[in-house]
Amino acid sequence: MAKGIRQHRVGEAVDGYLLIKTATKQIASNSKPFLTLILGDHTGEIEAKLWGISPEDEATFVNKTIVHIQGDVIDYRGRLQLKIASIRPTSAMDGVHLNDFVRSAPLAPNDMLDEVNQYIFEIHNPHIQRITRFLLKKHQQAFLESPAATKNHHEFMSGLAFHVVSMLRIGKSLIELYPTLDKDLLYAGIILHDLGKVRELSGAIDTTYTLEGKLLGHISIMSNEIAQAAKELEIDGEEVLILQHLILSHHGKGEWGSPKTPVVREAEVLHLIDNIDAKINMMDRALERVQPGEFSERVMALDNRSFYKPSFHKKPIEL
Repeated sequence: MAKGIRQHRVGEAVDGYLLIKTATKQIASNSKPFLTLILGDHTGEIEAKLWGISPEDEATFVNKTIVHIQGDVIDYRGRLQLKIASIRPTSAMDGVHLNDFVRSAPLAPNDMLDEVNQYIFEIHNPHIQRITRFLLKKHQQAFLESPAATKNHHEFMSGLAFHVVSMLRIGKSLIELYPTLDKDLLYAGIILHDLGKVRELSGAIDTTYTLEGKLLGHISIMSNEIAQAAKELEIDGEEVLILQHLILSHHGKGEWGSPKTPVVREAEVLHLIDNIDAKINMMDRALERVQPGEFSERVMALDNRSFYKPSFHKKPIEL
């Protein structure tokens, strides 16, 4: 494929290799089975339908399978879809590898780890720093590889670390503007707020929720981990409760998944920073293949809105 799937526009032909990220069997109105495929490469993904499938097709075109595909990009109810003309599974003769089709963060994992550790070094409260350092070290490898979600925002390899680094940079700027903010709490809250996702989610490829993720969720998981870390480190103080509150309230409201609403200033700011970074990432993803003067496809997670790219819009600066 000459260019990534996210760069294709309506009416363009696709002829190349894609990874089946998910394959879901459904029944059409004529009672015949079909597959809804989410196909992707290192740039992103697109939906496709494989109609009139046989039992052999169902067994062949499964999750994590690389396929060679030909078809055309169409507009289906405001969203791009790939209309399949032909599809086949690949073999060793094709010379393609799974890692070639996995989208990753734009920063190197080790560079992100160094940056996060620098922020931890700037945390002066010894209790907060020790707990934060302890938990990051405990989950370091998974933290560097995990996505931040199954969909919507930072849903790619190393997405969690990239989300945290972006939030830390926002937090640093806000602390410069509002020096009354407690830097130690805000930095620790940012680093730990989604760390439970290393146990909530299954990994960067074909990301699903684990049983623990479904039953407990990353918020409860990390609140419990903070309490356990404090116990192991023999730390007993108000800092532990405040760190737990930051985690338990970072979604902002009960209907958004928070067991508690923010009642500490840094908890409210953490929620706002999290929201800003997630929404900007979603808008960037929606607009990256939109030409100036056009609207994006609808973004379900952003109130099903289509976003307009002004005709004078300049190409964003690469990180």
